[in-house]
This record gives sequence, structure tokens and C-alpha cells, in this order.
Amino acid sequence: MTPVKTIDEQLAYLAKGSVDLIEKADLKAKLQRGTPLTIKVGFDPTAPDIHLGHTVVIRKMRHFQQLGHRVIFLIGDFTGMIGDPTGKKATRPPLTREEIEANAETYKRQVFKILDPDTTEVRFNREWLGALGSDGMIKLAAKYTLARILERDDFRKRFEAHQPIAIHELLYPLAQAYDSVALKCDVEMGGTDQLFNLLVGRDLMREYGQEPQVVLTMPLLEGLDGVEKMSKSLGNYIGIDEAPDQIFGKVMSISDDLMWKYYLLCTDLTPAEVSELRASGQHPMELKKRLAKSIIRDFHSPDAAEGAEAEFRRIFSERQTPTDIEEKSLPASDEPQLLAKIITLAGLAESNKDAQRLIAQGGVLVDDVKAETTRHALDARAGRSYLLKVGKRRFARVTFTSS
Repeated sequence: MTPVKTIDEQLAYLAKGSVDLIEKADLKAKLQRGTPLTIKVGFDPTAPDIHLGHTVVIRKMRHFQQLGHRVIFLIGDFTGMIGDPTGKKATRPPLTREEIEANAETYKRQVFKILDPDTTEVRFNREWLGALGSDGMIKLAAKYTLARILERDDFRKRFEAHQPIAIHELLYPLAQAYDSVALKCDVEMGGTDQLFNLLVGRDLMREYGQEPQVVLTMPLLEGLDGVEKMSKSLGNYIGIDEAPDQIFGKVMSISDDLMWKYYLLCTDLTPAEVSELRASGQHPMELKKRLAKSIIRDFHSPDAAEGAEAEFRRIFSERQTPTDIEEKSLPASDEPQLLAKIITLAGLAESNKDAQRLIAQGGVLVDDVKAETTRHALDARAGRSYLLKVGKRRFARVTFTSS
């Protein structure tokens, strides 16, 4: 990266790819003081893996880090027990303390694929939210009104539709906002869907006599389908801990148009450099290969990126099967077993419903023969073995064995 020196250059660098910057003048004034700012991003560990969508804001954390600012990766082990109601039409099912802690450990390991571990503070918000106790929580709740909370779009829609809203959900924005008070944040970042929560942080800091934080939001990254926000529950995600071959194949599957958003948000190229690349006239497939290799280099290594490209070329250009196919053993049965069930048990689909959808779309091959119906069944007697290909990238050799 070219050294960033002036305040205006820093502002341009930090605002790259962002949607909301509230307020730009406030951020400029904070930067002009010449002292490191406190930057906070919170993550509730509600799932075990960090995916490419999460990295959009984590990459922006790194930009602040590169300019010498104090970056706090905040794990919401307390707020995770509530569950962020953002975008939800119903109350989230609660996670156990054990699930939260296991996911948090995974986050800590994965985040340092992007952030500098030597200059990143990892904090847990149970430290101060747990210490509030019931008296403190009541005092915190007195700082905000129900009318303001119900201005939030998803709460208002649920209220107007007479759908249940649990009291603890109303406390979530306040709990997240109190994180900013406890850490005396200068800047808090999140996706655009977090704008309401981040603005509550500004309000609450004023209530506690603090200078309000600057709010910086980043776009939500669409998943592989190009429609929905990247999400593990929707199966449209690229996990940063996935194998290089998997990452490469998934990147190659995105649309030509969506590729440019990935270039802007998932690489360190400037908007001008992305525009120049877009005008270069290169074939979209070559551009996607370049993108895939850039992402793999970030989360694995340059050698892994080159190896993934070679494997992709071997499989898809030369129409060969992978060199390393996972072997799966399933219990034998005297009765034929539905292919959808076998695919799910082999870990090639998230659920039976997902497997049926893939079969119906013509995306499943059994020994290089396309499965034509969701009722397709396989002989599952002991010793039977099948090569399964699901979609463009997933392979497994399934063998039925007696117990």
C-alpha cells in the first residue's frame, strides 16, 4: 500500500467501500488530534466459522490498524446469549454458554488470518455487561425509550404484524451500545444492517457524558447466489477456513457482475484500480481466477493459491475428477436408500431438503450419471461403492459397510 500521510488521504483510505460515515467531520477532527483512535467491531459468536462476508468489516479494521490505531475485536459472549434481532422475523433460539465459548475460540483463531495479532486487542463483553447486575441493567434501560427502540424497522414490522417481541430482544441494542461506553470508542463499525445499533451507541455515549463515536458501515456481501446476504445457514458462503480448492471453485461460481463487488470489498485494490481492471477487457474467467487466488493468498498462502488454480484447471478444463477424493463409509442396508439422504450423510449437502433441491436442479452425478429424480435410490448393501459429484466442486467416494 502507498504510504498514507495527509488527513484527507487517511479519510479517503478509511472510507473506501463504506456506505455510511456518521459524521465525516467528526472522524476528521479525531484524526487531526494525532493520537491513536479506539476502533471497535463486535461479533456475536453464533456460528463456528468466519466467512468472507464477515471479512469485509474485518479488512476495514486492518486499514485502521495499518494507520496506527487501536483495534478491538470484541467477542459478544454476553450479547450472544441474547441474540441479535437484526433482520429477524422471530426471536432467535438461545445458544448455550458452551456453544458461545466454543465458537468464540474459533473466531479468535480465524480472525488473525486478517488482523495483526500483535496489535489487536481481543475483548469479551461479559467483562462489563456481566458486571452490571440487575441494578445496573435497569439503570441502563432507563437511558433509552421504547418509542426510540420501536423506530427500528424490524421491531416496528413485528409490532405492527402482532408478532411476538421478547423483552430481552429490546435490550440488545442497549447492550451493544454500552460496549462503546465501556471501551470509550472513537469509531464503531459494522454492516449496513447494524446502522440502528451503532447509532444507539452514539446516543448512549452522550447520555454518559462521552464524546459520541463515529459510525462507519460497510456493505453486506451477497453470497454465491448473488441475491441473499452471505450466510452459512443459507449455504451461500465462502468460509475463510475452507480448503483452497473449495474457495477457488466457489469464487469461480459467482456471477460476472458480482465479481466486481468482491474485488472492491475482499481485496486491497483501490476503487480506481478495480475500475482499471474492469476496463482492461480481460475475460471474466481469467479475472475470477485472479480474484480467487488473491483471496486464497490472504487466508492460506501463495503456494496454496497456485495449487488451487492448477486443480481447478485439471478438473474443469480437462474434465477430470479431483486427485484427492474424500472417502466416506456409511452403514449398509438391505433396503435401497434415497440418494438425497446419502448425500446429506456424506456431508455433501446441508440437509435432505438441500440435497433434494440439488438433485432436482440436475446438479448430482452418481458414477458420472446424472440423477434424474429426487426419489432416486441406491443399492446400499455391504460393499457397494459410488462416486458422488454434487454441484461443480463437491466429490466423495461413498462405500456401504456392514457394522
